[in-house]
Amino acid sequence: MTTFFKQQFLPLTLMTIMALTRFHHFGTAFSLPDASLAVFFLAGLGFSSLWLFVFLLLEAGVIDYLAITQFSVSDFCISSAYVCLIPTYAAMWFAGRYSKLFASLSFVDSLKTFGLAASATTVAFIISNGSFYVFSDRFGELSWNQYFSQTAQYYPPYISSALIYVAIGLAVIKLWKTSQVMATVES
Repeated sequence: MTTFFKQQFLPLTLMTIMALTRFHHFGTAFSLPDASLAVFFLAGLGFSSLWLFVFLLLEAGVIDYLAITQFSVSDFCISSAYVCLIPTYAAMWFAGRYSKLFASLSFVDSLKTFGLAASATTVAFIISNGSFYVFSDRFGELSWNQYFSQTAQYYPPYISSALIYVAIGLAVIKLWKTSQVMATVES
């Protein structure tokens, strides 16, 4: 059960969470905020296979395509900057992989992992928003200062939703590891 749980159930769970939340960045009254950043971080934390990373990228692209073509979601964010989501999500994935160094999930290790997730989310925000400014052709003569002052309002919901999902994911991992230890002790 443990191998099945880790190798098949967890990736499917992460893919399902992304599929259910990717339609709106910050959520609405009827939908949760996008969990994609946390999904990439947690997938990196739990799995070494780059195939899962590639599959999650493909899933994100398919969801975006379906959201725009089938569910009337705005295509404003689709531009030549869209390809920069690859390094955006790679920042989250590799931060998750690096967090394996803190695998015990003690309180201190959990804080380190959470801090790394916060740093990676900030890097992801800079990559995704900076590339959108540079490559999207949506801002005309807007200076960097004007752009930063306009996008700064999006940083708090961007980072908070990602970190809430990461915290929930870390709590689930901790509960799962604790139940595995308890099951071993009882045997």
